[in-house]
Amino acid sequence: MKHGKNYVESLKVYDKTTLYDPSEACALAISTARAKFDETIECAVRLGVDPRHADQQVRGAVVLPHGTGKTVRVLVITKGDKAKEAESAGADFVGAEDMIDKIQKENWFGFDVMVATPDMMGLIGRLGRVLGPKGLMPNPKSGTVTMDVAKAIDDIKAGKVEYRVDKTAIIHVPIGKKSFGQEKLYDNFRVLMEAVIKAKPSAAKGTYLKSVVISSTMGPGIKVNGQKFI
Repeated sequence: MKHGKNYVESLKVYDKTTLYDPSEACALAISTARAKFDETIECAVRLGVDPRHADQQVRGAVVLPHGTGKTVRVLVITKGDKAKEAESAGADFVGAEDMIDKIQKENWFGFDVMVATPDMMGLIGRLGRVLGPKGLMPNPKSGTVTMDVAKAIDDIKAGKVEYRVDKTAIIHVPIGKKSFGQEKLYDNFRVLMEAVIKAKPSAAKGTYLKSVVISSTMGPGIKVNGQKFI
């Protein structure tokens, strides 16, 4: 594979065989982000779990102290007073059957997160095939199925991110932007890792944190000593 000039130059900044302390890794992720735009810094964690088993699923949500640097568009599926509450709390889109039909018939996905009250989940269930693969299906574990829609919206707008192990036992989560600087990135990184460690399934055996890597959008992966978080 042929890499671009910026990527090749980034490889000279660090040793790809070294496990770096988390704070130092954040600094390196910033220095290897050489694109002209404000690159996202992402964390990838390989876990010692078998995602094929229900008792080894790792999923949850956490509010990053400095947010993600991204403007998040929130759709709330609800009715009545809860719809008014959602509008007052700053939801970008609010509706019920009308919004479900819009997604189903017009293939509309102009939102980043869907929040729903429990009474609407029966209707939303028919969208499972289109929402599921995109990671947009509301879920109680991530706090997106709730009667407290105002709090859910506040948390999401403040920088709440969902983490979920995929079929290869890896979690991918953005922890901020290059412009955040080392300290803010590290704060977000630490809070995320603490949540992932706390979510360790009791059925998981052996080494839980197999590998931890952070990278910028266009930069190389930097290996992190995950044991520093334990």
